[in-house]
Amino acid sequence: MKREDIERIAAELNELKCKTQKEVEEARIRFLGKKGEVTRLFEEFRALDKDLKREFGKTLNDLKQMVTNRIEEMKDSVGGEVAEEGPKQDLSMPGDPYELGSRHPVSIVRQQIVDIFRKFGYDVAEGPEIEDDYHVFEALNFPANHPARDMQDTFFVSAGHLNPLLLRTHTSSVQVRTMEKMPLPIRVVCPGRVFRNEAISARAHCIFHQIEGLYIDENVTFADLKQALLLFAREMFGPDTQIRMRPSYFPFTEPSTEVDVSCNICHGKGCNVCKGTGWLEILGAGMVDPNVLEASGIDSKKYSGFAFGMGLERIAMLKWQVNDLRHYFENDMRFLGEFRTAPEV
Repeated sequence: MKREDIERIAAELNELKCKTQKEVEEARIRFLGKKGEVTRLFEEFRALDKDLKREFGKTLNDLKQMVTNRIEEMKDSVGGEVAEEGPKQDLSMPGDPYELGSRHPVSIVRQQIVDIFRKFGYDVAEGPEIEDDYHVFEALNFPANHPARDMQDTFFVSAGHLNPLLLRTHTSSVQVRTMEKMPLPIRVVCPGRVFRNEAISARAHCIFHQIEGLYIDENVTFADLKQALLLFAREMFGPDTQIRMRPSYFPFTEPSTEVDVSCNICHGKGCNVCKGTGWLEILGAGMVDPNVLEASGIDSKKYSGFAFGMGLERIAMLKWQVNDLRHYFENDMRFLGEFRTAPEV
């Protein structure tokens, strides 16, 4: 080991300039790598006599520290630059695109229906998805062991007592809670998710969405119901839409009706969507049964009202001609992307 070697390395280090991180790394390897010049001097140092070790020890350590500090300084000075021959970052290029989401078709339809009925003076009411038997069945004229309960296969959360808990099978339970608490007159729509123990197919699902409406006041008639539904159908499906009412049965309304709208695809001429009939079924409705009014503490001799309900998936299927209910639950981006430009009311 010669002092000239230490001085030469120190001189080279002072003149060293690096422009890229690659050059800094090459300098580090040259001086401090396994076969680097400073590393070689330390290997020679180990073989020196004790007297020479005292002479060169501090100088050699100072050299190593100086090299290390110089390498760190150059790393900071060149920052995140890449090697000249490598790819450059072009700040004028557009950034990475982020694909924007869209509202779900069921949410779009729900908001459209709510906005339509808000224009008619209806408020929005909501209630719990886990309900008790009284609000889902008994208060709606479903007595215990009544055959009408078989119309809906129910998910029970708890059973074995007088008022078991269950996943609501319809949002009519929200209407009951509204009648119990809200002052008259009542004019509300009740959107929400409901559950029925059904096999999943293109036309059925164990989870779906409903929106129901309720209007209670003095002297409410079936003619008021018909006019309200006609106005809704024309707002939803177009100004030329017609409705057709067919007799039906629901435990909580009397009389009851199924409501069809003229097919907005073929305009009543008959097509595959309406199965050649020219009509599309959209909802059920009727005059609120007096027993339902009395169960909620409303005088049925003074007040009357109507109720209606529809499945949001069904409306969305008709509106956009979707042929499989399961698409709404699969979160397939190809399907959901079709509704980015869906018009909103």
